[in-house]
Amino acid sequence: MQRYFVSKDQIHHDQIVMTGDDYHHMVRVMRMREGDAVICCNENGKAALCEIVRISSENMMLRIIKWIEEQTELPIRIYIAHGLPKGDKFELVIQKGTELGAFAFIPFLAARSVVKWEAKKADKKLERWRKIAKEAAEQAHRTRIPDIYQPMSMEPFIEFARTLDYRMVAYEEEAKQGEAAALRKVLRQMKPGQSMLVLFGPEGGLAEHEITKLQENGFFTCGLGPRILRTETAPLYVLAAASYEWELR
Repeated sequence: MQRYFVSKDQIHHDQIVMTGDDYHHMVRVMRMREGDAVICCNENGKAALCEIVRISSENMMLRIIKWIEEQTELPIRIYIAHGLPKGDKFELVIQKGTELGAFAFIPFLAARSVVKWEAKKADKKLERWRKIAKEAAEQAHRTRIPDIYQPMSMEPFIEFARTLDYRMVAYEEEAKQGEAAALRKVLRQMKPGQSMLVLFGPEGGLAEHEITKLQENGFFTCGLGPRILRTETAPLYVLAAASYEWELR
């Protein structure tokens, strides 16, 4: 069943008003009609079974039939921080990471990032990333859309990291040395509702001085198996490992 996320402004008692892109998708793409049913998720992560009761040239009115219980979110909150990579790699990480259950994404302004963040294009870029996360969350039948943060440089990033329970950085030197226990150990000792931030470098990896700075501020380095993964693959490895540890046992 098709799923959509709605804001509190769209909900009026037992009715929901659909406009904009979602209205266009329902009418023009999905060819929905009065009487069809969809799932709507509110900003609190609650899902409702809804029926289309009226379609006009500008909007669509839905009636909430009943609120339903769902559990499609990871029991732990995983924040994916990523040194800005080239091209559309970060978009891929957001799309697939959302499908795999990431709680939030943080673009990190790494020393070796080839891509430089342009303030004048920031709003448009963030809007695109958030749209990708929304569509992926709908496709994956999630009950919340992952947060997409403004890009962070080292100092603000460290300050933010202190608000979370666990802080890790994927480091290829650990992988080369055969380290495989740190990530597994953290995932197994976490409790439901706790948070973990994992930082991944861009194509050239994180610089030595960045690793040192992070370690000095409570970050643990971890390897991701014996193979060296591409920058866009590594976050998905961590999320898959978390899902295996928490959802398939």
